[in-house]
Amino acid sequence: MAAPVIETCHVAFSANETANVVSWGRGWIAAIGTQHSIVLYDVKGMKVLNVLNGHTKRVNAVQWVHGQDCAPETHIVSGGSDNSVLIWEVQNTEFIRRVECKGHTGGVFAVDGIHLNPSELLVASSSADCTVRLWLFKGSQDVECLHVLTFGRGFMMDVALSMLPGSSVPVLACGGDDTNVHLYVEIDKVLTKVLTLQGHEDWLRGVSWTCVDGELLLASCSQDATIRVWRLWAKSESGVCAGDDDEIKMKEEVFNVKESDVCYAVSLETVLLGHDGWVYGIHWHPPTYTGDELKQSLSLLSASMDQTMVLWSPDKESGQWVEKVRVGEVGENTMGFLGCQMSPDGSMMLAHAYHGALHLWSKDQDNEEWKPTVVTSGHFDEVQDLSWDPEGDFIITVSSDQTARLFTPWRSKGSKEVTWHEVSRPQIHGYNIQCLAMVGRFQFVSGADEKVLRVFQAPLNFVNNFANISGFSAEELMTSDNRASLPEGASTPALGLSNKAVYQGDLAVKAEQSANQTDRISDQYKEPDFHPRNITEPPPEDYLHQNTRWPEIQKLYGHGFEMFCLASDRARTVVASACKATKAEHASVLLWSTRTWRQLQALSYHTLTVTQLAFSPDSQMLLAVARDRTWSLWRRNQPESEGEEPRFSLYAQTGKDTTLHERIIWSCDWSPDSRYFATSSRDKTVIMWGPCRVVASGDLMQPDEIKCCSVLNVGDSATAVAFCPVVHSDRYLLAVGLECGKVVFHSWTPAAPAGGQDWSRCGETDQSQSHTAAVKRLRWRPRAGRAGHQNDKCASVNREKEGQSETGESCRVQLASASADHSVKIFSVNTRTLQQQ
Repeated sequence: MAAPVIETCHVAFSANETANVVSWGRGWIAAIGTQHSIVLYDVKGMKVLNVLNGHTKRVNAVQWVHGQDCAPETHIVSGGSDNSVLIWEVQNTEFIRRVECKGHTGGVFAVDGIHLNPSELLVASSSADCTVRLWLFKGSQDVECLHVLTFGRGFMMDVALSMLPGSSVPVLACGGDDTNVHLYVEIDKVLTKVLTLQGHEDWLRGVSWTCVDGELLLASCSQDATIRVWRLWAKSESGVCAGDDDEIKMKEEVFNVKESDVCYAVSLETVLLGHDGWVYGIHWHPPTYTGDELKQSLSLLSASMDQTMVLWSPDKESGQWVEKVRVGEVGENTMGFLGCQMSPDGSMMLAHAYHGALHLWSKDQDNEEWKPTVVTSGHFDEVQDLSWDPEGDFIITVSSDQTARLFTPWRSKGSKEVTWHEVSRPQIHGYNIQCLAMVGRFQFVSGADEKVLRVFQAPLNFVNNFANISGFSAEELMTSDNRASLPEGASTPALGLSNKAVYQGDLAVKAEQSANQTDRISDQYKEPDFHPRNITEPPPEDYLHQNTRWPEIQKLYGHGFEMFCLASDRARTVVASACKATKAEHASVLLWSTRTWRQLQALSYHTLTVTQLAFSPDSQMLLAVARDRTWSLWRRNQPESEGEEPRFSLYAQTGKDTTLHERIIWSCDWSPDSRYFATSSRDKTVIMWGPCRVVASGDLMQPDEIKCCSVLNVGDSATAVAFCPVVHSDRYLLAVGLECGKVVFHSWTPAAPAGGQDWSRCGETDQSQSHTAAVKRLRWRPRAGRAGHQNDKCASVNREKEGQSETGESCRVQLASASADHSVKIFSVNTRTLQQQ
């Protein structure tokens, strides 16, 4: 089977910061809400299978609709801040948005659903409008709102649906801010409250049903740090609700259901105490089939803001509920867990934390121990910039979540498939990070919402671990002499912003101090300790946060306002930077030497913020575009003596009267041969400029000869543009990122007549591949091929499987995109096939 022309290799994402946003299906697929989308994540395969885009605001709740046969689910229910409830249905192995349930006037933050029969779904939803609604979906395009429950000024934080034992009557449990659990049953086609279960002392955060031996168990968790388990069973025929008066038992609450003529009883089964913080999530062990028999393991998982998950189950001898397993994070790396899920067979536990990080533990079948396991990760705020390393083996991204993250491909032991993972978090800052530029394979400069630029270099521990994970030898990555001078790692003082280098000698001193530790006031503000570790697979969240930072080797001062953009030349000798500006005096572009880290020059021309900088591939030209709707082109002067630092002078520019763009210019990029450059703007146009060089001699054209070659209207604000480094038949391939989140591909032929005939629209990302917010940055891999597939023993097998040849693999180039929807996506693009379409 031929591989698609535009294939998604990786999606880096994080879960939304709500309690009900993760649901693990029976088919081992986790449905996770991330911003406006739902990601279907294959936990075993460690890859994203699909992205469902349908909500227009944040997704707050996601729930698989489980069937009675434990087979993979066919429906997903989701609720969002757009006040809507969406029902998704699988058709031809793909999930499609089937119907939207409209009626809520506030954000929906809890949903649940059950199958009434093979063709009907009953869905419950709770909203910030202080109502709970029940919906009936009959498999058509229409959905009916059956009931509306109003709670005045109160909120129901979670809802759960099940069937009363031995009947086809649904029962609804609601838990909210009144500290009570409310049970509702439909009587005479009216949803009636039958019981109120009291006992919690603070807001309820979750409710969940399970069926054991013909009885229902209802678990409820609360901000009072407790979990209560209630038992509901069919006691007797209506009117015979008596029992043995001599038997000591828990107090029972009873109610009748006319349709079934049965009396039901509810009693408190147990109260679970063990968490030190709010309990946000609970999840029952899923039922499993043993042969032809359906069995329900009596285990309950809970997640708390105390950064732990606990697995509870009754003791075999006493029958009392006890803590069986406790897992979690040590230290102050996270703010606790918002939810938890168990795998279909109970061998894995998944939690999501306050800042969207996923935490996965798996059970070692040999020694019964629970260990952290590889799982995906991503930013939890807008991703502002990204860059490939010079060799194209990894990318570094920076975000408004104040972190820089490094992603690289990895192949697990015994697997033929390459998956991308975060392996380092070089910078964890106190300001939103806006831009970065690579100045070497393991060195980069970053700029944040501060006046300082910071330079980082990889430590020895990262280089060694990167070699283990990527499959490269340490000698391939760095010479032994260079490795000998590197620090072991980095740590950040408790109240500081700079990553401090940690050398081997420092580790020995810290070990000695720990052995002779005494209680001091300063111990209350200890910096997180760096602990070197040799790893062969992508690390878990707590290790990423504490042990993968890069030391800061230099600070660069010179700008008067917050940093906005950065660029480095191909030779990695010069870095250009610009900051936010409302006056010409602050809009200068500063040049820095990467040899001495001193300021070389201030290039003044623009009057407002320079939005992007780009050096030509031959490193001889620097292009700047700005909010003032103009661009400026700076030429590298010939050095007067050997070893002289480079200097640049203004060569060509547009003014307010000569610019063709009518709105802010957001982005720019150079063609791979340095002959043309493109600018993209909010005015929905991409303009090609040039030629800048004579084809025969390679000499620069005269400034007045650098003019507009062609104008392309892309139909939406063009927020990012990037030239593909591979050129086929004298045709340039451009990727254009739009404000709506889509990436479109256009081919441009310089020799063709202008007026639209020189442009050819080749393709675009489909709905599942597109972002849901503005594309902030596009970067092509600097060379052809796919990262992680070079020198691959399985390459020929994979190519044969995907219908590719050696030539076809060389035509694939990877494109990385960063977006305001918090995600980073990497696409594999068959450039030759794309331009032939």
